[in-house]
Amino acid sequence: MEYYFIGERELQLGFKLVGVDGSAVTNRGDALDAFLLMTGQSSKVSGPARADRPKILILTEDVADMLEKEVLDWQKGGRVPLIVEVPGLQGHLQGRKTLTESIREAVGISV
Repeated sequence: MEYYFIGERELQLGFKLVGVDGSAVTNRGDALDAFLLMTGQSSKVSGPARADRPKILILTEDVADMLEKEVLDWQKGGRVPLIVEVPGLQGHLQGRKTLTESIREAVGISV
């Protein structure tokens, strides 16, 4: 499994249409369970074996906000899966930079 999506049901169905498995979540508890399962940290149930875990975990910005501490701790550890945030159905959350804005800031030029 290369990719796994965690977010709103409508987006999860869209990702499923292009071959990306995922979990539809509506609250922090469900989001945390799916996150821990896909990162191999769940003690409740056994998740996929290490070799079968996703390489990239796609989260909506809403889910990333719900799991802010866990996501930040995971990213600081530099472990796989890599976490990528995408806008939800409502678009970018207020105060979040788009990918283009982040690149402009990092590179210092406008492309």
